[in-house]
Amino acid sequence: MARKIEVLHTADRDSSMNLPYAPTIKVTGGSLFFLAGVTAFKVYHNHPHIESEFDDIPEGVSEQTRMAWENVKKGLEAGGGTFSDIVQVTRFLTDIDQQDELNEVWWEYFGDHRPGTATIEVSRLAAHPKLKIELSAIAVVD
Repeated sequence: MARKIEVLHTADRDSSMNLPYAPTIKVTGGSLFFLAGVTAFKVYHNHPHIESEFDDIPEGVSEQTRMAWENVKKGLEAGGGTFSDIVQVTRFLTDIDQQDELNEVWWEYFGDHRPGTATIEVSRLAAHPKLKIELSAIAVVD
C-alpha cells in the first residue's frame, strides 16, 4: 500500500488562520522513521562530550534552528525521505518566548506542509548549556 498522509480538521476550523502545524494527521501505508532529538550540534559526537566541540555553535535561536533542521534533513535523506514526510515534531526550547524565531525558520523547511507539533519549554538541553533548541521528529516514508 502506498503511503497516504491526510490532514484532518475539526468542525470548528477557521481556515483564515495560518498555523505552522496540523491538528490531526491520518497516515496509511509507508514506513515509520523515528528521528532522535537533534540540535545545532553534530549528530555524531563524542560521549562524554568534549567542551571544545561546542565552540562553533551560534548563539541565536534562528541559526541553531537552521542547523538542527539540516541535521534532521540528513536523517531523512538517509532513508529516502523529505520534510513533506514528517508527520510529527516535538520542539524543545530553553526559552519559549523565542518560539517565533523558530517558526520563521520552520517555514523555510516546511513550506505549505504542516506536521503535528508540540512545543515544550525546558530548563536546559542535555548536550550543552549553549544549546537552545532540540527537535525530535516522526516521518512516514514510502
